[in-house]
Amino acid sequence: MKNLFISSLFILGLSVNANAQKRPPAHPQPSKTELANSKSRELQKRYNSEKKMIMNHPVATKKMKQEQLRALNLRYQNEKKLLRVAR
Repeated sequence: MKNLFISSLFILGLSVNANAQKRPPAHPQPSKTELANSKSRELQKRYNSEKKMIMNHPVATKKMKQEQLRALNLRYQNEKKLLRVAR
C-alpha cells in the first residue's frame, strides 16, 4: 500500500511537472490585411504629422511650403502604391 501511494505521488508529480513545462499559447499572427491596414494607418499618421510640421513652420515662405508639400505628396503616393502592390 505504501509503495502504491509513493508511486502514485511520483507519477502525479511528473505529470504536473510536464504540464508546467508546456509552452504558453503562441500569439496569433496578424492576417495579411490587418498588417497592411496597420502599415497604412502608420503611413497616414506619419504623413499628417509631417504635413503639420511643414504648414506650421515659422520661417518657411508660402512657395517653400508648397514645394515641400508637393514633394511630400509625391513620396506619400509612391509609398501608398508600394503598399497596394504588396497586398
